[in-house]
Amino acid sequence: FPAARHVAVTVVVANHNVGKTSLIMSLVSEEFPDEVPLRAEEITIPADVTPERVPTHIVDYSEAEQSDEQLYQEISKANVICIVYSVNNKKSIEKVSLVSAVPLILVGNKSDLVEHSSMETILPIMNQYQDIETCVECSAKNLKNISELFYYAQKAVLHPTGPLYCPEEKELKPSCIKALTRIFKISDLDNDGTLNDSELNFFQRTCFNTPLAPQALEDVKNVVRRNMMDGVKDNGLTLKGFLFLHTLFIQRGRHETTWTVLRRFGYDDDLELTQEYLFPLIKIPPDCTTELNHNAYLFLQSVFDKHDKDRDCALSPEEVKDLFKVFPYMPWGPDVNNTVCTNEQGWLTYQGYLSQWTLTTYLDVQRSLEYLGYLGYSIIYEQESQAAAITVTRNKRIDLQKKQTQRSVFRCNVLGARGSGKSGFLQAFLGRNLQRQRRIREEHKSFYAISTTYVYGQEKYLLLHEVMPDIDFLTETDLACDVVCLVYDVNNPRSFEYCAKVYKQYFIDSKTPCVVIAAKSDLHEVRQHYSLSPHDFCRKHKLHPPQPFTCSTNEAPSKDIYTRLTTMAMYPHMAQADLKNSTFWLRASVGATVFAVLGFAMYRALLKQR
Repeated sequence: FPAARHVAVTVVVANHNVGKTSLIMSLVSEEFPDEVPLRAEEITIPADVTPERVPTHIVDYSEAEQSDEQLYQEISKANVICIVYSVNNKKSIEKVSLVSAVPLILVGNKSDLVEHSSMETILPIMNQYQDIETCVECSAKNLKNISELFYYAQKAVLHPTGPLYCPEEKELKPSCIKALTRIFKISDLDNDGTLNDSELNFFQRTCFNTPLAPQALEDVKNVVRRNMMDGVKDNGLTLKGFLFLHTLFIQRGRHETTWTVLRRFGYDDDLELTQEYLFPLIKIPPDCTTELNHNAYLFLQSVFDKHDKDRDCALSPEEVKDLFKVFPYMPWGPDVNNTVCTNEQGWLTYQGYLSQWTLTTYLDVQRSLEYLGYLGYSIIYEQESQAAAITVTRNKRIDLQKKQTQRSVFRCNVLGARGSGKSGFLQAFLGRNLQRQRRIREEHKSFYAISTTYVYGQEKYLLLHEVMPDIDFLTETDLACDVVCLVYDVNNPRSFEYCAKVYKQYFIDSKTPCVVIAAKSDLHEVRQHYSLSPHDFCRKHKLHPPQPFTCSTNEAPSKDIYTRLTTMAMYPHMAQADLKNSTFWLRASVGATVFAVLGFAMYRALLKQR
């Protein structure tokens, strides 16, 4: 149960001479007291003697000894209030006051003095006030329903009806329907709109730690069949059937069943996902990065497959919308399609989908944890929290000392003067030539691009970040990366000057590898208005010669430069001479091509098997 519910505070309020103090003393001593004080002392019943295993703090109120102000103070601290009346005194019923922000229990004491029930008089009051959880008739004298009374008080705190169900309408409240619908969609592992026997058993085991026997499963479905037409389809439980079962549980007083399900899936008493569920603690030391681990990628692959209904290895806008129905908002905007790889229709490919998750985890791990929480990662993979999906890499300085890294994601900051071709460089990485880039609307532009490259047969993610061109205000984030791209336009005589100034101001003494990109190399190269030519500048500062690049091609632009960047990010310690070695680059590029083709072929083969 939530921590705030570890102690159920009960304030017993009543009119004069209805036996409220006797009820408390009978509960504690298990016998009717000979002498009854005006007010019982405050007591705490230990957790191990209560049915719900929760300590219960009981506060008595005496109108003769305490003021109204003291009463309101006690009420403000209460989780549940028991209002006592005498079943043999109609006036005590009429004097019942029902103004409260917490659940109420109506308690009819002295049932041993009458042969009739007071429920007929009480029911109209219960129907009038939503805060009343239940009514219990009992007797302090013969101990009838005494322990049940305080059980119901605990239950009203731990499993309240109010957030779940509207008695007047006899139906679930909208917020409860919304929560249960998300739970249904998470549990519908094959996304066919029904929970089959395997999915029902997984759900049962997840929530209640025990599977259902085959006959019990059939009995549940038969109950639904008898009560509604479309509750069972193809021998699977539909969403309507699922909601009906929870309505039935509540109507039969089994609120704890629905609350157990809701709390297992991360909901609090207000049917909101808790901060503890969405944002589990994760420690990230300085100079460390965050990545998804193998199990997280397997989970995300299963989510992709679940929603890729036409099996075309891409998610259409409708499929993306269906995937995010378990979210309270749409997390991905149109800029995502210009951040990762898409197909010719502009739909997210499998690679693009995983790349976006990788980007989110690297840049904003808290948001990634939140998203995984909405998808139910910790529940489906039976982990303590979605923090189990995250790998925190070791300190980058240790990687440099050991001259090796286990990281899978490398960041390249792309700097250059306005109009130098930075955006084109990012989009070319996603396989888009100039013709395709011209279709991108300005408001849908992204300052990031991420995709996979292969270095010596190892699949790695390269994250490109376009930095806004302002020399005097480059932040630590603008400078923190694994490799730097300095882009200039060969056709603009004032373009290289920016690259030279940025390099000398921020990177000349840095250990971060730098590469100069001669963009728009299909155009006529003009002399740069700078004291040194780009080639001479690179030679002086022991940089690679400027790398010619253009995205004005008929086919997708070459990806060789991106493999080079990833390799430099992985091996910053390697001597410049080694990096210039053509054999080195040939091995990396050939490995990248071979593994990219093999990887995609294997995925298509696995997809056909599914």
